[in-house]
Amino acid sequence: MHSHPEAADTLIMGAQLYDGTGAPPLERDVALRNGKIAAIGNLSNWLAEEVIEANGRALAPGFIDVHTHDDTHVIRAPQMLPKISQGVTTVIVGNCGISASPVALKGDPPDPMNLLGERDAFQYPTFAAYIEAVNAARPAVNVGVLIGHTALRNNHMDRLDRTATTAEIDGMRAQLEDALSHGALGLSTGLAYGSANAASTEEVMALAEPLAHAGALYTTHMRTEFDAILDAMDEAYRIGRHARVPVVISHLKCAGPSNWGRSTEVLESLEGARRLQPIGCDCYPYSRSSSTLDVRQVTGDIDITLTWSTPHPEMAGKLVKAIAAEWGVSQQEAAKRLQPAGAVYHNMSEEDVRRILSHPATMVGSDGLPNDPLPHPRLWGAFPRVLGHYARDAKLIPLEEAIRKMTSLSARRFGLVQRGEAHVGYHADLVLFDPARVRDAATFDNPQQPADGIDAVWVNGVLSYRDGATTGDRAGHFVARGARSQGDAHGAF
Repeated sequence: MHSHPEAADTLIMGAQLYDGTGAPPLERDVALRNGKIAAIGNLSNWLAEEVIEANGRALAPGFIDVHTHDDTHVIRAPQMLPKISQGVTTVIVGNCGISASPVALKGDPPDPMNLLGERDAFQYPTFAAYIEAVNAARPAVNVGVLIGHTALRNNHMDRLDRTATTAEIDGMRAQLEDALSHGALGLSTGLAYGSANAASTEEVMALAEPLAHAGALYTTHMRTEFDAILDAMDEAYRIGRHARVPVVISHLKCAGPSNWGRSTEVLESLEGARRLQPIGCDCYPYSRSSSTLDVRQVTGDIDITLTWSTPHPEMAGKLVKAIAAEWGVSQQEAAKRLQPAGAVYHNMSEEDVRRILSHPATMVGSDGLPNDPLPHPRLWGAFPRVLGHYARDAKLIPLEEAIRKMTSLSARRFGLVQRGEAHVGYHADLVLFDPARVRDAATFDNPQQPADGIDAVWVNGVLSYRDGATTGDRAGHFVARGARSQGDAHGAF
C-alpha cells in the first residue's frame, strides 16, 4: 500500500543530534509539529513548510539557564537577546533570594533586590500577577521561577538586620505556599547578603518546610563562599535534610585568594553529602564574579572593577583602588562613597573554576545581570564559552557532557517536564550550532556581544533566532514545576 508522506511544520535534515543525556551524537533528521518533536530518524519522505539543512552541524535540546536574574527582563525586554543568542530556551529566575514576586515594597528595593531594577520594576504583589505579566509579555524564552527569601523578608519585616519572628515566618510561608500552588520551582536564599545574613538557619528551615509536599527544591547563594565555605555547605545540607528536599548550591566557587585551590575539598564535601541526600550545584565559566558592591569585600587583596554607581556613574569601568587613589581616600571609604553600586570581583582561580565546572554534579548557569550597564560577559557568553573554550579548545569535557550540563541535568533537577532532552513528544526547544565555530564573543571590556556559531534556535517549535538575529517570533511562556524525573531518589541529582 502506498503511504502518504507525513507533514511537519519544520524539518531539520542531517543533524548530529545530541539527545541531552550525555550520549554521543547520532546523524538524524528531526520533525517539529505543533510545538513538539514529532519524529526523529531518517525523514527523507516527510514534507514540511520549512526545511533546514543542518549539514552535519550539532542539534541539541535548548539550553536551560538555571541561574538568572532575568525576573523583570523577561517582561521589559521580552526579545531576550542575551539569552536566545546563546541557544538558551528556558531561564530560571528568582535566584539568590531575590525575586520580582511576590513583592510589596515600602521604599526603594533593598540591596541586592536592586539588581532586578528600581522601585518601579516591582509591580507583582502576588505570584499570580507575575505569571500573568510574563505570559502577556510572551518572552522569547520559557520562564521557570524560584521565590526569593529576601523578597519574602522584605514583605513581612520592618528591618532586615535580624532574624524573623514566628509570626513573620508564618506570613512568609503563606506567600511561599501560594506561589508553590501556582507552579513555582522552589525557594532561593541569598544568605551572604546583608538583607538576609541575620536570618538564622532555623528561619530558613521553617520556611523550607512546605517545599517537600509541593515536590519543589531549595537553592542557595550560601552564607559565605570565602574561608568558612565548608560550614556554609553544611548549613545548606542541613536545611535540605530538615525539609526533606533537594538542594542546589548556586554558583559554587572558592572566593578570595586564601581559598584558591580548595575546590578539591569543597567537591569532596559535596560528594560526601550526595551519598546521603540529593544535592547539586551550578557554576558559570569565569574566574571573576559580579554583584552589587559589598563594602565588606573591599579588603585590598583582590582587584574590584566598578560596573555602575548611582552617585558616581562616571567611575564605571575603573578599579576601586584607582578611584580611591584619585580621591585620596582608602578603598573602603571609596566603596562607601560609591554606594549604591555594582562590581566585578577578580576573586577566583582558573584551576578551581575548571575543577568545579567539570564535576558531574555541576550545571551551567550564567548568573548574568541584565540591568547592569557594563555587565559581566557571562550574561551574553556563558553557554558558548563552555561549548567552545572549555569543551572544544581546552578539552576539559566532551561536547556531549557539556550539553548534558545545560539540558537534561537541569530539566530533571528543576522538574521541567519534557524539556532538556531531544525525544519524540518532548517540547521542541532546540538549538542548531556549529561545534567548530561556536565561541563566546563577550569580553569584560566589550561584554554585550552575541556568540558566534549559534545558527538557529527554536522555542516551543517556533524559530526564534537565526544567523545572528531574532526572527521576531516569540513563543516562550511561564513554565510550572512538574514532577521531577523518577528513577532512584537521586536520579535527577
